[in-house]
Amino acid sequence: MVGSVLRRNRNRGYQQLRVWQEAIDFYKAVCETFVGFPYALGKVAAQNIASADSVHRNIAEGYCRRSIKEYLQHLYVALASLGETVSGIAACRTANQISGDQAECLDSAAFKLENGLLRLVEALELKRDSGDWTDTLVVRESNAVYRSIDLSESEA
Repeated sequence: MVGSVLRRNRNRGYQQLRVWQEAIDFYKAVCETFVGFPYALGKVAAQNIASADSVHRNIAEGYCRRSIKEYLQHLYVALASLGETVSGIAACRTANQISGDQAECLDSAAFKLENGLLRLVEALELKRDSGDWTDTLVVRESNAVYRSIDLSESEA
């Protein structure tokens, strides 16, 4: 989390999501790969960094909207931004602007993140379709797909 103190409330529940944490890690890895690009390729680097940055931001914004319709829409945007980043990575690899090892590392992380987002979307779509959605307990709703975090004591 940001800094050494984890501040918790229901609006910050997205910070408990594995996909959000993986999106932050992915953004960091993309930054590390593209930050040293030469000036002539600054726009390419900036676009790859911006699209990776958009993933975690859309997860958080959608979560904070408290509406399942808007949450899902933001998750779809996060998936689109991730696709944009993967496309940029492939193009940079093809143009020999990043190494095969760098491309493989980023693609592997993106694949894991993409699958997590797809599972979250699927779980939320099921909740939407069944009418089993509670706007006030989004933390529990959003983590149901991961089954690895017990938030009963962490909500404030």
